[in-house]
Amino acid sequence: MADIQNHQRLKDRIALVTGASRGIGRAVAEAYGAEGAHVLLLARKQESLEPVDDTIRAQGGTASIIPLDLGSNKRVDGLGPALYERFGRLDILVANAGVLGGLSPLAHTTDPDWERTIAINLNANWRLIRTLDPLLKRSDAGRCIFVTSGLAQSARAYWAPYSVSKVAVEALAVTYANETAETPIKVNILDPGTVATDMRAEAYPGEDPATLKTPESVAESFVKLAEPAWTGTGERLRAPL
Repeated sequence: MADIQNHQRLKDRIALVTGASRGIGRAVAEAYGAEGAHVLLLARKQESLEPVDDTIRAQGGTASIIPLDLGSNKRVDGLGPALYERFGRLDILVANAGVLGGLSPLAHTTDPDWERTIAINLNANWRLIRTLDPLLKRSDAGRCIFVTSGLAQSARAYWAPYSVSKVAVEALAVTYANETAETPIKVNILDPGTVATDMRAEAYPGEDPATLKTPESVAESFVKLAEPAWTGTGERLRAPL
């Protein structure tokens, strides 16, 4: 076990993963735990995060549970100070959490669908940058990974709230990458491709998930981007790396 731990690529890194209770977020969190990171598991409900915490601990890793709704502005704003008190720094941010929003013609999109999608997919990520930036700057190799989608480039009919939010998140990430270019922080955008997730099933209810990539199959790309050895920044990448 000691020899394995000596080769863990994220040993002693502190990593925050949003949307960590299922799908890609869960797979990434568990992969980070296996690679030696202390994983901060963030999602709305504590009970949905407990199985992830159990898995990480069962494989010899460590984690902390953070039940938090990213639509709660004050709680997101308070995250940075709370983590500073506990850990003093943050090494990795995986901005994975997102919502689909309604699928409908743009002219029929409802206020709640639009506002919730922009709030979670875009505004929360801006608030995370703002509250976590001081912590990332205390890391010797801060790494930020923003999850995107091919829909950010296709502007497919009926997907307006989701696709618009992803276009904006990509611009947000590149702006932050440019602003931190002379620091140890590296900020990148990752498109995992077509993956069998609950969100995918919501959008395509008749699709056979067995024909899609699993969340676990893309986790390695997130590990590579989180490593201190990764030097690229401001890039839009597609899994697998």
